[in-house]
Amino acid sequence: MELYVPIVVLFAIAAAFAVFSVAAAPLIGPRRKNKAKAAAYECGIEPTPKGSGGGKFPIKFYLTAMIFIVFDIEIIFLYPWAVAFDSLKMFGFVEMVLFIVTVFVAYAYVWRRGGLDWD
Repeated sequence: MELYVPIVVLFAIAAAFAVFSVAAAPLIGPRRKNKAKAAAYECGIEPTPKGSGGGKFPIKFYLTAMIFIVFDIEIIFLYPWAVAFDSLKMFGFVEMVLFIVTVFVAYAYVWRRGGLDWD
């Protein structure tokens, strides 16, 4: 049981810090309110509702988000491969090269179609 004491102490310190931060912020933080702080923020673009849908986003916004997800997933798959690289030998290397080539082809397609250009 004594092995868990440092972990419990660390959790207690973290919880106390979180509670203190949340409780102290309204007391010591600035209280000046203005129109800019109360306004909604959307990537530097003034939010203007258009009809009942609330406005449309350009398709490039979604393409950029999908590219981020693809590369994020690629990184998730690279970690276990890097850990088991010695035991996988040449098979693991070839599989990872094929995986990276596939992701690169998708990236090149989006780049060629202009999905990375911000107008």
